[in-house]
Amino acid sequence: MDKDVFASMREHLIAEIEAEAMLTAAYTGKSEFSPSVMQVIGRVPRHEFVPVELQPYAYLNRPLPIGFEKTVSQPYIVALMTDMLELQSDDVVLEIGSGAGYQAAIVAELAKRVYTVDLIEELATSAQRRLRRLGYHNIEVRIGNGYHGWAEHAPYDKIIVTAACELIPVPLIGQLKAGGRMVIPTGIAEKQVLTVVEKSASGRLSTRDTLPVRFSLLDEPGEVAGAA
Repeated sequence: MDKDVFASMREHLIAEIEAEAMLTAAYTGKSEFSPSVMQVIGRVPRHEFVPVELQPYAYLNRPLPIGFEKTVSQPYIVALMTDMLELQSDDVVLEIGSGAGYQAAIVAELAKRVYTVDLIEELATSAQRRLRRLGYHNIEVRIGNGYHGWAEHAPYDKIIVTAACELIPVPLIGQLKAGGRMVIPTGIAEKQVLTVVEKSASGRLSTRDTLPVRFSLLDEPGEVAGAA
């Protein structure tokens, strides 16, 4: 499709995200997202992260299927979770659930380095190729069970999880740096909420539930995450 068409679609998407942020402020405490997050949402080519036949729909504010019963998340949710992380330019971030690589690309624009894990080999390998092709050399992809995180590069300043679980995985708590922050969907399938987890300098955890959401489920404990 014509690049100018995508540009106008992006502008419309940004306006929709801004409107939805105001509508959900009672849940999130945020009536608007940081300018840096919105600039990245407007800049990263979401159409590169969806199947070719869905590219005309890439800038709709909705999730889109990418195969294996997975989706690239709704842009509003991507913007919200990114904003909740409160990313700094020197942050090292762990992402659980690479998918097509879109959320990792958004985070990589705002952080120093992103390590991302996905259990589905085909998604992880295609995400890695796509991200390299698009010039994201500060993202490393691994195939494995994200429940276990990626201990080799821990601790992380921030952790973002794009699959839901009833309880926050203990390995991820352990891999979060003191003073760090995690954004993760928690709860049973029909009652998930987006949860912000903060670890104090002394290692004490605090959690805050925000927006009701619906994510696919994180795989429960199994074998330790495999190598890329």
